[in-house]
Formats: sequence, structure tokens, C-alpha cells
Amino acid sequence: MTDSKLNIDRVALEQLLNKRFFYAPSFGIYENVAGLFDFGPTGNALQQNLISLWRQHFVIEEDMLEVDCSIMTPSQVLKTSGHVDKFTDWMCKDTKTGEIFRADHLVEGVLESRIEGDVLARKMADMSVSDGNDKTVATDAASSSKGSNAKKNKKKGGPIVATKLDDSVVEEYRNILAQIDNFDGHGLAGLITKYDIRNPDTGNEVTHPVEFNLMFESNIGPTGHIKGYLRPETAQGQFVNFARLLDFNNQKMPFASAMIGRSFRNEISPRSGLLRVREFTMAEIEHYVDPLRKQHPRFSEAADIKVPLLPGSVQLEGKSQPIVMTIGEAVEKKIIDNQTLGYFLGRIYTYLIIIGIKPELLRFRQHLQNEMAHYACDCWDAEIKTSYGWIECVGCADRSAYDLTVHSNFTGEKLCVRENLSEPRVYEKLVCEPNSRVFGPKLKKAAKPVQEHLASLSADELTSVKNALAKDGKAVVKLSGTTADGEYEITPDMVSIENKTITEHVREYIPNVIEPSFGIGRILYSLIEHSFNVRADDEQRAVLSFKPVVAPFKCLVLPLSGHPSFEKPLLDVARRLRSNGVPARIDDAASASIGRRYARNDELGTPFAITVDFQTADDNTVTLRERDTTKQIRGSVEEIVTLVKDLVSGNTTWDDVLASHQLVNTAAASS
Repeated sequence: MTDSKLNIDRVALEQLLNKRFFYAPSFGIYENVAGLFDFGPTGNALQQNLISLWRQHFVIEEDMLEVDCSIMTPSQVLKTSGHVDKFTDWMCKDTKTGEIFRADHLVEGVLESRIEGDVLARKMADMSVSDGNDKTVATDAASSSKGSNAKKNKKKGGPIVATKLDDSVVEEYRNILAQIDNFDGHGLAGLITKYDIRNPDTGNEVTHPVEFNLMFESNIGPTGHIKGYLRPETAQGQFVNFARLLDFNNQKMPFASAMIGRSFRNEISPRSGLLRVREFTMAEIEHYVDPLRKQHPRFSEAADIKVPLLPGSVQLEGKSQPIVMTIGEAVEKKIIDNQTLGYFLGRIYTYLIIIGIKPELLRFRQHLQNEMAHYACDCWDAEIKTSYGWIECVGCADRSAYDLTVHSNFTGEKLCVRENLSEPRVYEKLVCEPNSRVFGPKLKKAAKPVQEHLASLSADELTSVKNALAKDGKAVVKLSGTTADGEYEITPDMVSIENKTITEHVREYIPNVIEPSFGIGRILYSLIEHSFNVRADDEQRAVLSFKPVVAPFKCLVLPLSGHPSFEKPLLDVARRLRSNGVPARIDDAASASIGRRYARNDELGTPFAITVDFQTADDNTVTLRERDTTKQIRGSVEEIVTLVKDLVSGNTTWDDVLASHQLVNTAAASS
């Protein structure tokens, strides 16, 4: 899909990020392990600014309860939650070299490369060149169509070979790519066989996909007798503390908990820098809501936000063009299931735009049935377009009552809400009551979990048990995720299953959970790509146009030259900025021209620069330069510091400043 990737010079960007130490492979002076990264001063500051804004936008503004839970997780917690059995990806291997691939990414990369080869072949045909020039034209066309992405596509999907395909084949490939996330292992195996998908580097065949669990296993205790895992998400620590959180919130519903922390996934083939790693920072929200009342009290604030939506029904038609509509329309038409889910999609969209993600490169894609997590009944991903294609950066799932239910069933702890009813609720219900004289002695230690299981059955499930007892004289109960997993036989003398009139004065229910989950590293990298550009008059001068609110360093302070008289006012300006809460960086390197110092701080994304010069000593004035326009104004130290503070906090804009101040000579800024 030729328009599915952001066209930037990624080679140049990666060189800049490495040179300016945004981040780098961990333990790089050794033979480093793929998928682990260290953040340098600039990358770390950028990440912390994203987190700070996230905390303000969600935790503070939504009055959430923030917690910090353990990374090391006992295996039984993740067994109960389903992660031990179901937290997997599909993996295949090169049959000769043993190189490992994530199966869906391999299929996707190869088919995309074939489509791009078809585009290249059609360009060559349109040029109508002689046979003698074909090779040159192919090289030029490949260069113009892919730019710096050619190296990346060779690695992911193989070299782009100019091969014309039938229109029907191209359409077939596009349909597969539009719903690639809906294929399970069997489906991916069928694609690999049908389309002869091979290792793009060697041309060797690959094995059929097999499941691989992504969790890092560990052992707890000096003897290692307690099996555990590094957490794959921060959610489970929040769920097991639900009763404490509800009590802290004075039993009031709905409410939300939130957590920011490290998570770990043993990725099959970590690639694409920060986009697929083994250790990363997550920011997750668990919003607990009454399953019968999924309205949100602040829904009106999000209802009019227009967002690009890619529903599952559209994807299954082989289409990838999103539908733009308001959150309110989408909820009304049941494209988005409920108000609370829609409200958080709106808040996610607003956050991403605030930090600087370009709205035209952002969409929300609904999960298809086969890719839906085992706990989710609906899920949308905020996907951001990058040079790697559309990348999932935020997931927003309706986890129903799955997590609280399974943890409650296994531990026997009530993870539920008790609501006093203004009027008693009277209704008929099929009830299973055990005969204690027979039930306990027959089942022994399994009696309690079996009884709890029977009590948790729906009316239809309980009717099936009753019918089996009447017809066969027995019923088999299967337990899983409890302390007594296995099959148990129930006979008519052990239980009584009858309709009873129930009068409730207190309603007891397990909340549903709406979960927005943010991959901070993926958002950070996407933001870097969206902010990357080069000067129109000099392609060698790269700029990261971060918004001031997220920029790692807000203001550069520098002297015009290395003259000793500049030292005191230089330190004074920096001190004033920092005391006003503005992170300032001094660049007084005498070996570099002022233009060069401006340029290297443009690479860091620093939005403003204050220059101390010879006039400063006469009238205590300095110049203020803005990064993107390179325009400058002059004012007193006190005035300029106040302006920078207001610009960084969003109380004013550079356009407002230019409207009220006279420009000074910008020759130095553009040099």
C-alpha cells in the first residue's frame, strides 16, 4: 500500500537521534540484546514531558486514583487472568537458517513489497524508455518512490523488484493487508502457502506458524520455588486492589484507577527501534463502570469531537479508508458501543493532538474478532502513521467484567460493588441450593469452589445442569482457574435447583472496565517523526519542531561569542529561567559559531533561544529567537524571561509576540 507510510528520510532521522543521544541500544559497548533501549538526556526529558502531560490530562483532570504496583507477578495471578495460556503471537522460522519471524509481520512485509514492485513496474512502463536505459530508470524510480525507506523495506519485505501484477492480484493483496490482524495461526499458514511467502533475505521457505508466549518467566525466592513473570501489563495490579480502591473512593461508582510503569514482553523479533521492544513504559487507566449504566457524566464534552474511525465491518470489506464522524454520532449509531468507551476515545484523540501528533496521520481502528484479546468485548486502537506504516500506540478496550470475575472466583474475595436500592427489587430466579449433608462429604475440599461455580452460572447454564440431572441422573461440572481445577460429578441428591422469589434490598454487581492503555515509547517515536523536518534552504539542517509543552529543553541560553563579559549575564538569564520553572540549557562553546549553536539545538527541538551580546552590557537587553521561523525580537532580560515562561506554559503564542514586538536583524539566526 504505497500511501500507507509517512515519507521521511528515516536514515537521516536515525543518525540525528543517535548523534544527539535521544536513545540508544542498551549495553551497546557489549554485544547488546535486541529490543532494549537506554534513553539519553534528551529522550528521557521528552518521555517525562509526555508522561507529565498524560498525568495532567487524565489523572488530575479526571480525578483518577493513581497507584504503583509490583513488576514481579506470581504465576497464578497471570494464570487466572488468562495470560499464561493466551498471551501469544504466531511465530515461524526460516527452514534452513532458523531465523525467526512474527508470522503476520512477515506476510504483511512481503505482500507490501510486491505491491510496491508493481507500482514501480507501472512507473517504468509509463516512462516508455528504451531497453538500454531500463536499469537506470528502475534505480531512479525506486529512489524517487521510496527515498530513504528502501533500506527498511529490503529488511522487512525483501528487495523491491519491478514486477507488474494483474489488477486482481493487487486488489487481493490489498484486501488481505486490510484485515491482516484477523488471521489466526491456521489462516496465516494458509497465506504463507498460497502466496509462497519466504524469508525475504534468503529466499528460503518458512515453517508453519506456532504460538509463542510473550511473557518473561522468572523465579521468586532464594530456592526459586515460587514461579513468576515480569508483568506484561500494569492492569492486573490494579484489578487485585479493586476492593481497596473502592473503599478509598468511599464506595462511589464510577471511578478510575491509573498507573504508569514498566512492562515486559519477550518479542519474537524486535525491530523498528522503539516500536517493537521487550521493555517499555505503559500508562494505563482502569475505569470501573456499572454494566447497566455505561453512560459517562462528561460525555457531552467529547460528543462533538470529530475522529477518523475504521470499524471492523469496513476492514472486512477490504477497505482502509477511515470514516470521519463525531464521537456522539458514532455512539448513537452503535459503531462505538457505549458512551464511556466513546468518551475515552475522544480524550485520547485530544491528548495526542495536544502533544503534537498530526491529526491527518491519526486514526482509530476497531479490533477484528480474531485479534480481540481474550478479556475484551470491544477494542479500538489509536494508530499513528509513521515511516513504518500505521502503528498501534493506544488501545482502548471494554474488558467487560472478565478480570474482576476471574480473580474473585479464584481467590474467593468479593471484588464487587454493593448498591443500596431505594425500593426493593423482587424477581424470580433459578437457584441452586446444595444439600449440605451430601454435598460436602462427597466433594470434600472441592465443595466450596464447586458451589461458587454453580452460584455463578447464568439461568441458561443452570437450566442445562437441571435438565442433565433429570435426564441422566448426573451432571458434570468443569472448574478452571480455581484451587480445585478439574471435573466433578453432581447427582440429584446433592443439589436442589428450583425457581425462587428473590427480594433484594441491596444490588450486588461486578463492574465492567473500560481500559485506555498507552505505549509511551511508540507515542514518543511517532511524535519525533511527525516533528522532523529540514530547513527549506539547507537540507543538511535538521529540525525537530516539538511543541513547547513537550520540548525536552525549553530555552537555549548562549553568548554571542566567548568574550569574558558575557559570562555573568549568561548565568543570570539561565538562573532566572530555571527559577521560573523553565528548563534552560547553556551552550557557550567558543569553538562553534552562533549559527552552528542555533542549528544543533534546533536538532534537539529547543523552541526558543536567548542570546547575550555586547548590547546586553549597555542596556540589559537580550534577543529572543524562535526555532521554526528563526525570527528574533529584543527586550529586557526581565521581559524576555517572562515571555518565554508564558510561551512555554501556553499563555501566549509566538504570533502574539510578533504582533506586539519589532523584529531585529535575523542574519545571525539564519546563518
